[in-house]
Amino acid sequence: MSQAVETSSAAKGQSPLVGDRGRTSIADVVVAKIAGIATREIDGVYDLGGSAERVVGKVREVLPGTSTSTAQGISVEVGEREAIVEVAIVADYGVALHQLAAAIRRNVISAIEQMTGLSVTEVNVTIHDINFGDEDDSAPAQPRVQ
Repeated sequence: MSQAVETSSAAKGQSPLVGDRGRTSIADVVVAKIAGIATREIDGVYDLGGSAERVVGKVREVLPGTSTSTAQGISVEVGEREAIVEVAIVADYGVALHQLAAAIRRNVISAIEQMTGLSVTEVNVTIHDINFGDEDDSAPAQPRVQ
């Protein structure tokens, strides 16, 4: 979209973030946190992030004064009026993965659009792993006795 078209649509007040009395800018980290919380609300999401992000998250949990980031496993690109979201998750075993991804998309889009006024153009979901429920990620793997 050309700059002239963007400016004229902003002048007409078509965006809730741009008005005649000023402009609202929303940082990427804010949108990422909203997306992270919206993703965690969906049943069937065990954790966010790939294996490296989850390891860093576990380390942060044990350090005093730190906690797991609500934006772990989320990356966003935020423009003046639109956002693109990338979500990385670990799913619970037994969940229909295509339905899980669709539910995540719906919840993330709804949360971001309602809270920020941004239009979400894409929510890409990557499922990195499946949790079987009987595994403890913090315990070292035990060799099987045959």
